[in-house]
Amino acid sequence: MAETPACRGTAPTLPFEDDLAKNGFAYQQAATMSPLLEAYGLERWHDFAESWNHLGVDRYMADGGRYRRRRYATFSVTEEGITRKPHQPHYQSRDYNTLNGGIERWFKPMLPDIGSHPALLAILRVAHRMATDLTPQAQRPQAWHTEVHQFRIEPSPDTLGQPTPEGLHRDGVDWVCVVMIDRDNIASGETSIHDLNRTTVGSFTLTNPLDTAFVNDSRVYHGVTPVTPVDPTRPAHRDVLVVTLRHE
Repeated sequence: MAETPACRGTAPTLPFEDDLAKNGFAYQQAATMSPLLEAYGLERWHDFAESWNHLGVDRYMADGGRYRRRRYATFSVTEEGITRKPHQPHYQSRDYNTLNGGIERWFKPMLPDIGSHPALLAILRVAHRMATDLTPQAQRPQAWHTEVHQFRIEPSPDTLGQPTPEGLHRDGVDWVCVVMIDRDNIASGETSIHDLNRTTVGSFTLTNPLDTAFVNDSRVYHGVTPVTPVDPTRPAHRDVLVVTLRHE
């Protein structure tokens, strides 16, 4: 992908940064995130969200589950621009993912038009602004290695949908951003935040499109409760975009 400017000159400051700096996490509802992301270039949300209908089954689930679909992409994000990297495997050590860690996982790549979509680029610009603003200048990398995951969880009457099948965890990165894309016929899915002693320090449920959670991965654990269908006779899904940033 051609390099795309990371920020738009006079883009507004981020209203959640004080909470994130103080608590290690922040939860922002769509009413705040929608105009903020529009100021960073968000457009054509409908066709971006529709792409979640075209994900591949995650075949690396050590619990044997087939309830998770996903696509994946990596980017280099700098002050100068956003550049998509060649497709590569996703890897987490077992220190951070005791269920599925320790192996290279090759997921289907994010589709090219979604990897350059203005909605995704707006989210990456906000994530970059957040990471840059809240990282001390002496510790800021020249580039952030940014991983982007499209997730769909599909519970059934016989199978719980596990948004975080590894349980309460950290991702082994610097920053995490989780954006709600869509919920349909879904019950539960509460996000809980825990300090490094695993004491609960916050909880919320991403409900509406663009409800967003920001997490300082070095300071807190996070997890999401299993989801079930409200009406067991109808399909159900929970769609989110997860963005992680770490020093490149």
